[in-house]
Amino acid sequence: MRIGIVCPYAFDVPGGVQFHVRDLAEHLIGLGHHVRVLAPADDESTLPPFADPGGSVVAVPYNGSVARLSFGPVTAARVRRWLTDGAFDVLHVHEPLSPSTSLLALWAATPELTGPLVATFHTANLRSRAMQAAFPLLRPSLEKISARIAVSEDARRTVVEHVGGDAVVIPNGVFTADFARAPRRSGWTGTPTAPVVAFVGRLDEPRKGLPLLCEVVPRVRAALPGTRFLVAGRGDVEAARALLPDPGDRRAVEFLGPVDDRAKQSLLAGADVYLAPHTGGESFGIVLVEAMAAGAAVAAADLGAFRRVLGEGAHGALFEAGNAEAAAATVLALLRDRPARDRLARAGQAAAGRYDWSVVAAEVLAVYETVAAGTR
Repeated sequence: MRIGIVCPYAFDVPGGVQFHVRDLAEHLIGLGHHVRVLAPADDESTLPPFADPGGSVVAVPYNGSVARLSFGPVTAARVRRWLTDGAFDVLHVHEPLSPSTSLLALWAATPELTGPLVATFHTANLRSRAMQAAFPLLRPSLEKISARIAVSEDARRTVVEHVGGDAVVIPNGVFTADFARAPRRSGWTGTPTAPVVAFVGRLDEPRKGLPLLCEVVPRVRAALPGTRFLVAGRGDVEAARALLPDPGDRRAVEFLGPVDDRAKQSLLAGADVYLAPHTGGESFGIVLVEAMAAGAAVAAADLGAFRRVLGEGAHGALFEAGNAEAAAATVLALLRDRPARDRLARAGQAAAGRYDWSVVAAEVLAVYETVAAGTR
């Protein structure tokens, strides 16, 4: 099958949607399908061999983050040319309402040019005034979509509330074996006297919870002084360190900066506890699945998306979002009770299998085959 996938966000910058598109493309190519990905990127950007640059990138603040998009007449022309040259059996557009390559592809798509169109919605935002205002203008284009996918129940509810109709829930995927088999690094692996609590997320986005983590650190170390916090992610390290009660104590928190896939896998595999102190704006929680697959016990804020990934607490411990005292108590309970921590880690690792790409991609392919058969 010839499959075209459109990503709305810059492909050379880490992000959940970008990783989802990249991994889906790689898995489908491994199954023998012809796959091309179009995403915002300058011509000189380093992209995977299956990806094509969609045009210059503009940074736009959105939903507590910064979206790196591409739009304008030059990008629109590239999108039309890419669709024409691709001769795809199925076109798969991610975040079709994003004012970037995805929306431009939605506008340019026709059954004769692209075949049936599948759209995946990643965002969970039940009070989006922008989506409510834009819907009447976008409704004719949305009618081109043959099948809707949402990565979570929260994202599906956003589709129902703002777009109309319904969507099948197919979650984000993870190559779980890569995390389960990741080699541990001695400097990142917890010990009985120096357990490791890990965090992965952008440092400069408050909704990822780093300020709350910095409140958790002294509470945990007061009870277990040897505990180490390893923090990985893009952002200003010095500004992040300034959030700590004692910025000069470099034994408490080690900021690793951005890490590649292999380093992230090793970090999570060596951690005793993965802490997810996010405050909101999450539609899924892919890093929770990665930590579960790596064998770390997960302690997470009780956001709706996180509760569902963690089986309402069966596959990870939950605490009140935004409550540093509750987060610290949850982490301490896991660190002090090794048998309970191990049981939770095993349950999480077993549950992570549901999100392996072998399962997720098969569900996506079933949608492709359904809409393609309907077109024929």
